[in-house]
Amino acid sequence: MAKAKTAKETPLMKQYNVIKTKYPGAMLLFRVGDFYETFGQDAITASKVLDIVLTKRANGAASHIELAGFPHHALDTYLPKLVRAGNRVAICDQLEDPKSVKGIVKRGVTELVTPGLSFNDNVLEKRHNNFLASVFFGKDKVGVSFLDVSTGEFMAAQGSRQYISKLFQGFAPSEVIYSKGSKAEFSNLFQDEYNTFALDEWIYNHDFGYEKLINHFKTSSLKGFGIENLQEAVIAAGAVLHYLEETEHKDIKHIASISRIDEEKYVWLDKFTIRNLELIYPQQDGGVPLIDILDRTVTPMGARLLKKWVVLPLKETAVIAERHEIVDTFHQDNELLDEVQNSLKQIGDVERLISKVAVGRINPREVIHLKKALKNSLPIKEALAASGAPHLEKLADQINPCEFLLEKIEKELQDDVPIVSNQGNLIKEGIDEELDELRKIAFSGKDYLVQIQQREIERTGIPSLKIAYNKVFGYYLEVSNAHKDKVPTEWIRKQTLVNAERYITEELKVYEEKILSAEDKLVVIEQKLFHELVIAAADYVEPIQKNAKVLAMVDCLSSFAITARENKYIRPEVNDTTTIDIKAGRHPVIEKQLPLGESYVPNDVYIDNEQQQILIITGPNMAGKSALLRQTALIVLLAQMGSYVPAKSASVGIVDKVFTRVGASDNLSKGESTFMVEMTETASILNNLSDRSLVLMDEIGRGTSTYDGVSIAWSIVEHLHNHQDFRVKTLFATHYHELNQLSEDFPRIKNFNVSVKEVGDKIIFMRKLKEGGSEHSFGIHVAQLAGMPNKVVIRANEIMHFLEKDKHKNDTRKKLEEVPKATYQMSLFEADPRFKQVQEMLDALDINTISPVEALLKLNEIKKTLEK
Repeated sequence: MAKAKTAKETPLMKQYNVIKTKYPGAMLLFRVGDFYETFGQDAITASKVLDIVLTKRANGAASHIELAGFPHHALDTYLPKLVRAGNRVAICDQLEDPKSVKGIVKRGVTELVTPGLSFNDNVLEKRHNNFLASVFFGKDKVGVSFLDVSTGEFMAAQGSRQYISKLFQGFAPSEVIYSKGSKAEFSNLFQDEYNTFALDEWIYNHDFGYEKLINHFKTSSLKGFGIENLQEAVIAAGAVLHYLEETEHKDIKHIASISRIDEEKYVWLDKFTIRNLELIYPQQDGGVPLIDILDRTVTPMGARLLKKWVVLPLKETAVIAERHEIVDTFHQDNELLDEVQNSLKQIGDVERLISKVAVGRINPREVIHLKKALKNSLPIKEALAASGAPHLEKLADQINPCEFLLEKIEKELQDDVPIVSNQGNLIKEGIDEELDELRKIAFSGKDYLVQIQQREIERTGIPSLKIAYNKVFGYYLEVSNAHKDKVPTEWIRKQTLVNAERYITEELKVYEEKILSAEDKLVVIEQKLFHELVIAAADYVEPIQKNAKVLAMVDCLSSFAITARENKYIRPEVNDTTTIDIKAGRHPVIEKQLPLGESYVPNDVYIDNEQQQILIITGPNMAGKSALLRQTALIVLLAQMGSYVPAKSASVGIVDKVFTRVGASDNLSKGESTFMVEMTETASILNNLSDRSLVLMDEIGRGTSTYDGVSIAWSIVEHLHNHQDFRVKTLFATHYHELNQLSEDFPRIKNFNVSVKEVGDKIIFMRKLKEGGSEHSFGIHVAQLAGMPNKVVIRANEIMHFLEKDKHKNDTRKKLEEVPKATYQMSLFEADPRFKQVQEMLDALDINTISPVEALLKLNEIKKTLEK
């Protein structure tokens, strides 16, 4: 907003303009009395986003400015709407009491809330992290850092553009910061998918970033965090800490460490695979992603951790086995599982609560929630310790009971407290002598007022006499007009009403002063004691953060056990072999969506690097090829994230990369054809293979002509079989049954088909995988099922039978020239007047009301008409 530099600029607007220039690009909420006001362009934006009235006010001589505001107590209602609309919001508060100041009140920005930086519960989603991401584009590598300031999680990584893009998809940051000089590179990689803010280039510097990090963590190096030599990651992470300072986030003790997202630890899932397998989000509206089936967590921390586990499956067999062992214990011990779940349900979001303690933003009611969380952690600790399972005993050891803090909150804070700390009734009796004394005065003083009222009623004989209070002249005696002649002379009249008069007395004034000063002092003492309690709790930030991590893990693993119990999953064996052997595998999502009474048809899949490396799966569309491919990948990923799997048995040799090319995910809005997208994704797969990769390809080449498609698909299969470095396990679904010929020339290629049963001219989808290729694709039957006009289906059948009749002929062009011409060039009914008559007879029929006998008679009539 441009400054209005007129000689008569109002003092308030002058102050506003000075503060506004310090926060370019942010909407300024300017506290004026009991309202937060916005001016100029900010007001126009706020009125649209918040649906509040836009007005104008004078801004000095002959100048007006737009204005929109809302009451200060409605900040929690309006702030989330502004932030979720992608705005950065600077909250400018009055820094002194207006009553004690002559002239303009001192104001300053107390917080800059951005989409990626907020502690406000209405801005945050409980079961989702709210990540701020920082990205730095180096010469060869890209550095990235993710921070959730509401939980204290801080992570860094570096790698190729592809890897960073995949991380962004998994972590879904709410806001991204980058260097102004990298705008073009950022746009190329991410288009306009995120809320962004560009920082000055000097901030993205290694020495600056390194120093920021070691100063914050008070260490001499970053070796302990595993990022010492990750230059690009350090630069990105340093910029995050700088951005926190810029946005007035000074109290960040709860950001106690930074962890490395180690590419070597987790299965590589490129962004196409995360999307195609619908791990976190569905591809279609109304679709169901895997996370919806898996997530039976009962704490917000557990839900957030589970999302990370789903996009970052493990590659270390020992860690996977440990998770399976814990799930196994929960799965077998229902009593333990129920006990742990019942306590977890009472814990709430202890991770975000303790972060609020660290930054001094926790309210009294939230401290009670913290107490409840600490209390309910104890039975979990005891249950795990008594389970007899070594892995659970180890987790029990890691839960800190924080007894001193729990006792302190229990002892000092009332059980039923208000949300804000200035409303009194916070601290229990017996904690502070002065507080107890003041309470007696404040509350027994009021009892004394009742005694005065009774005494004066008796003395004066005024039965309707009342003692009440208002802010203008404090406590008063109210006498109705019918009794005002009985009022004693020493009473001082203060106010005349229509039906009554109000009086004060010296005695009332003395007591009023005692009571009011006691109430004021009460609030001050209670706030001071509450503040001391929060400071004491701040010493427990680190242990409670560690507790939250353990509880989140327990929540996730018990969630896996519940899912396994409800859906009849089994424990998989994960080993270091190169074999995947799944018996009676099912698709975890599809099996839950089937109509009542219909059961999922399970399938066996065996694939290894030695005998059966590539499975060519043919069969008609709709027969279940895509579901089979997806379920194989999902079973492998579920096994490697530590979950049980939907199968009769499953042995999974560790997979380090999963690639999928499934379905035509068009990018037409960006000017790319189906075929172009398909080839780009396929190229990405072929350029990133490893010996332990699992590749799923569905209908490669269908975006172009048949000959091109068959040729490309053929060539890809050959390449995967004959790769000079790796034997890549591949499931290749296709409707080109010509590819079945490959198994004759290549030893590790095997043909399978998803079987169908032909009954007369109809087909029934068996959805069962069996050895051998399929003869034809049944596309015409599928067209018929889809409701294609009968004429089109009959004609297609005619052409297909002709083409299949002479399969041995190689001259396809000549064959196409010999295709019999369509018998009817014009409508059947136009060719013969008798058909016209029949059509009229059929049109006159009401099929819904005709009886079987009438139908037979009508059919006989039609037959005779045609025989004429």
